Amino acid sequence: MSLDSFVYELCTVGKNFASVATVMPDGSPQVSLVWVDSDGENIVINTAEGRLKTSNLRNDVRVAVAIANSENHYEQAMVRGRVIEESHEGADEHINQLAKKYLGLDEYPHRQPGEVRVKIKIKPEKVFKIEG
Repeated sequence: MSLDSFVYELCTVGKNFASVATVMPDGSPQVSLVWVDSDGENIVINTAEGRLKTSNLRNDVRVAVAIANSENHYEQAMVRGRVIEESHEGADEHINQLAKKYLGLDEYPHRQPGEVRVKIKIKPEKVFKIEG
């Protein structure tokens, strides 16, 4: 399954945030609010090495993503899927692109010393849409 145009637009148009749920080693859920993007077929997020969601996704590739339109919160998508790729390659450029989209800045301003960014692609398996 690839993203339809509604979900793609939620990921790419406007400053819409996504809640990403991962599975902890004990089976409990963990949720993070993240910037979101798409490559046309997958949801793409960016995080850093050492973060809880990064280690959770390496232990269990199942993930749920909820994205709400920041202009109309009744317009939203809930996606269940799997991580199909994680990469350091292009991750720095990607976080800078997201900083431009969300903050209007050319460079991500919250980088920590020694931080290594990770670009994560999530393949959708089930999509539920509310087109309000």
